[in-house]
Amino acid sequence: MSAPPGGDRLRMEATAQQGTALHIISAAATLAVRGLTPEPATYDVQLTVAEDAQLHWRPEPSTCAADSDLRQPRTIDLARTARLVLREEQILGRTGESPGRVTTRLTVRRGGYTLLDQQAAYGPGAPGREGPAVLAGHRVTGQLLVVDPAFEKKPPGVRLLGGAANDGFLSAPPARGRTPTELEWGSAGWNRLGQDPGR
Repeated sequence: MSAPPGGDRLRMEATAQQGTALHIISAAATLAVRGLTPEPATYDVQLTVAEDAQLHWRPEPSTCAADSDLRQPRTIDLARTARLVLREEQILGRTGESPGRVTTRLTVRRGGYTLLDQQAAYGPGAPGREGPAVLAGHRVTGQLLVVDPAFEKKPPGVRLLGGAANDGFLSAPPARGRTPTELEWGSAGWNRLGQDPGR
């Protein structure tokens, strides 16, 4: 889908009714392009998941072509017993061209309370975009979020999300009342940052 061009606003709303399973994918990648106006394009998604329902949001990647400026707000309202699997990817520029800009905001509420509210910006003019805390020179980013009421009783453990361990893909959920575990790959495997690998 070669949309939205600059200045356009797209909005999608979907609801998984009580006890249902809704899987949303896309037929092809989204391509954000420069429009006739300098205004950014907006692709807004509002999702609602009722009691005992589940929603899988897994669209193809969004590519921000050169000189494009895309805003991607996502708002998800979950009932207390709802389940969510969300995977999104953003690609900055097509092969051989400079990157466009994308600003994402993901807001997830569960049972009326905010579970997650994060915003990130990538591409030209985005603060710190080339730093190690953001993209560190890479042009593809993404996120995976799983919300399941079963995690209240048994939180998920640390697991690899890619191929070999030295690829550096790791999911490390926070312990209750603590900050997320920070890990790095060393000669002895995954270590807590600042910990001697020999221990």
